[in-house]
Formats: sequence, structure tokens, C-alpha cells
Amino acid sequence: MSKANSNTRQGSYKSNNINTEDSRMRRRKLTIELRKSKREEQMFKRRNINDEDLNDQSPVELSVDEIVAAMNSEDQERQFLGMQSARKMLSREHDPPIDLMIGHGIVPVCIRFLQNTTNTPLQFEAAWALTNIASGTLDQTRCVIEHNAVPHFVALLQSKSINLAEQAVWALGNIAGDGVAARDIVIHHNVIDGILPLINNETPLSFLRNIVWLMSNLCHNKNPSPPFEQVRRLLPVLSQLLLSQDIQVLTDACWALSYITDDDNSKIQAVVDSDAVPRLVKLLQMEEPSVFVPALRSVGNIVTGTDQQTDVVIAAEGLPILGLLLQHNKSHIIKEAAWTVSNITAGNQNQIQAVIQAGIFEQLRHVLEKGDFEAQKEAAWAVTNTTTSGTPEQIVDLIEKNKILKPFIDLLDAQDPRTIVVVLTGLSNLLALIEKLGGTDNLCLMVEEMGGMKKLESLQKHENEEVYKKAYAIIDAYFSNSDDEVEQELAPQEVNGAQEFNATQPKDPEGGFTF
Repeated sequence: MSKANSNTRQGSYKSNNINTEDSRMRRRKLTIELRKSKREEQMFKRRNINDEDLNDQSPVELSVDEIVAAMNSEDQERQFLGMQSARKMLSREHDPPIDLMIGHGIVPVCIRFLQNTTNTPLQFEAAWALTNIASGTLDQTRCVIEHNAVPHFVALLQSKSINLAEQAVWALGNIAGDGVAARDIVIHHNVIDGILPLINNETPLSFLRNIVWLMSNLCHNKNPSPPFEQVRRLLPVLSQLLLSQDIQVLTDACWALSYITDDDNSKIQAVVDSDAVPRLVKLLQMEEPSVFVPALRSVGNIVTGTDQQTDVVIAAEGLPILGLLLQHNKSHIIKEAAWTVSNITAGNQNQIQAVIQAGIFEQLRHVLEKGDFEAQKEAAWAVTNTTTSGTPEQIVDLIEKNKILKPFIDLLDAQDPRTIVVVLTGLSNLLALIEKLGGTDNLCLMVEEMGGMKKLESLQKHENEEVYKKAYAIIDAYFSNSDDEVEQELAPQEVNGAQEFNATQPKDPEGGFTF
């Protein structure tokens, strides 16, 4: 091995003083699709279908033309009959005629009825009909928005009729769930001022569920994110709602926090300051996936932040629970748990030590050996981040105690070039460290016996440029036989029947590192 090559490797070796925030940010960008994935359990729009209407199979007696004529009548009884008939038609479980009703011009009539404060039943039917129209397509929701329904719904939040106020919340939830522009229109009309007073110990459960669902939609979507000076006002309530016993309330509160934490560190800090983290960690232990999945997403987002923010998760005893989730029977849960751990190992050495002491690398080894490939990718990141940020003792522990090298190297056979690059980076970091400890020959022999050398040689022919360059660099630096004399000096000695690195540096632990 030439001196020039040795200097190059030492220069590229990542010291333990790396910027952990940069490491996490790089990790965050590479895994952004994991956090952006939408869930089947959550619905951003909901139609209000009355069970009584479903049980009543009798068709609406009026035709659409008759409904419209009745709604435009001056007679209040006919107005109500027409409005109720329209609502029932729009509440059909299958194929409600939303476009047909829009085409007949009922939206502006419904909005006029919303403002009739002397006739609460009429307001309620109109609000219900508009709720179901807003549950439809983008164009159908846009029709409701463009007829200026939002400020009228916000005004109805103060109605003395709790049923009418709840229907207004439902409609606003559908509109806010339509996307960034619609969400911001709802926020701009001071919806948060309207909903915060509605939450108290007397709030009926069904009403509370709808309010929390609306809050979740107000926090959802990025590019741009919702105005944080408004959304942060929800945090004390959302944090308190994590103490609820209701699954639906917990689910939407957790998703709301996952959206907020999927952003910069200042927003993560606001969630930390709300005392939500210990409550989120506790919810990771629930058996209900609809709760612990968004709680896990939130915790995973939080540990992409600063070391101090990550420490809050560790202090809340999050690591042992993550270790259990790595053994879950659902592969997507294991994937999320491994992703979360990988962001913790992108931190400082104390955090890596906490991961080691929680026994998590043993679980990561099982994931690397037998897990779903998507989970294996995240586990590989956890290992590579450790080789980047950890102490020599911590990194050597991966090989000696956790036996992680073989399944890690086996991922070099993956079809995904990015995963191969992650493993090659980790292997390069490991070889650079062991070279400093004087044990290159021993580690190279282990890699070769595990089939790593053949995999590296094969990767030199890979179509991905970064893959074949990294594979070539590792072979050239550590597996070349051109410097037999240097390799002889670095050869391990046998001590008490065990191979020992020829540790020549004063910082090595007494007795050297043995595999």
C-alpha cells in the first residue's frame, strides 16, 4: 500500500467531530419519501352519511328540478323541504349526484341559507349539503370555496346550536383537506380563533373528533407549510389531547404533530416545548396501529432535529420501545422504527452509546439478516451512521459483539444503487478506522471470507458510476497486494488463541481489539 494512498485514506476518514446536524439533514433528504408517504387509515375528506337515511330506502320524492324550484321558493316550508331533499340526495352512499346539483345552481342557494340565522334547521341542512359537496373532487370543493362559503362556516362555529357548529367544523375540515391553497384560505379566515374555544371538558366526543380532524388538516401539506404563527397556537391543545382515551382523537392529534415536526428544527422545538414528546413515546406502546404509527412518525421526525431534541426522546425512554418495534410483525413498522434509529445514530457518541446499551443493534442485525428490503435499507443507514459518528470502541462493537458485518456486507448484492452506496460508505469508514488501529489485514480477511471481496469486484462493473468508483477505491486502498511489506507489518498477532489487531496508537484500549 503506497504512502500516497494511505494519506488519501486518512484525509478522507471521517473524524468523530463531524457536524451531526449536517449528517441528519443529509439523512433527512434521502429518506423524505418515507415521511411523505400517505396512509390509508387517514381520510382528508369525509362525507356525512346519516345512518337513518341508509336505513330508509325510500327514494327522494322530488326530482332535481323540483328540488331547485322548492329551494328558490319564498315559502319557508318548501325551502326546507327542497333543501332537505337535496341534502339527502347528496348523502347517498354511492354515486351522489354532486356535479348535477352544482350544475343546477344549488351552491349559492345553500350559502344564502347558511346566513339565515332565524332558521337553524335550514342552516343545518344547507351546511350538511355543502359538507358533502366539499367532500368531492378538487373542482367540486373549489366551487364551494369560490362562492365564499368559508367565512360563513367560520361564523357558524359560534352558533348556539352545537349540531350546526359541528357541521361547520366538518365542512371546514373537508375544505382544508383539499390542499395547500384551500387550507390557507380556511386559516386566513381565523378558523383557529373559532375552534379553540370549542374544546373543553364538556365537548361531546363526536364534536371533539371532528375538531381534532380539522386541526390535523390545518397542519397538513407542505410547499408551502401552513403559516406557523397560526398553527403553533394549536400545540398546547394537541399535546393535551395526547392524554385522551379515544382512539380517533389520539390518531388525528398524532398525525397533526407528525405534520408539524416534518419541518425545520424551530418547529420541532415548538413541539418539544409543548411537552408532547413523553406522551408520544408512551403512545408507541399502544397496540392500535392507527395511533402508534403516527406517533412513531412524529418521534422519527423529532430525532432528525438537533442533538438536544433527540436527547428528549432518549430521556423519555424511547429507545427500548423502538427496539420492540424493530421486532414488529408488520414490515412497514419495522422500516419506520429502523429509520428513526438511523437518525439517532446520526447524532453524537453519547446517543450512539444509548442505542448500544438498549440492545438495538442486535435487532438491527436481525433486520439486516431477514427483514423486508425497505427495512434493511434503513438498518443499513443506522450502521453507516454509526461508522461515521461513533467512537472506535463503539464501531468495533458492531463487529465483535453484534456480528453485524456479514449481513451488512450481504446488502452489496442489493438492486438499489443508493443502498449499495450506503453500505460501501459504511465499509469504507470501517476500514479507515481499523487501519488507524493497525488491524487492516485481519478485517480484510474477514470481509473476504464473508464473500465481500467477490461482491466488491463485481461492483466494479456496476452501471452506477458512484457504486463502481467506491468499490474500486476500497479494493485499491485495502485489498491490493502491491505492498506486501506494509501488510506484513499490519498483520494481526495471535494472543491466547485469538486474533489481535496490531494496535500501535496510544488511544487504543488496553489489550487491543479482537474479533
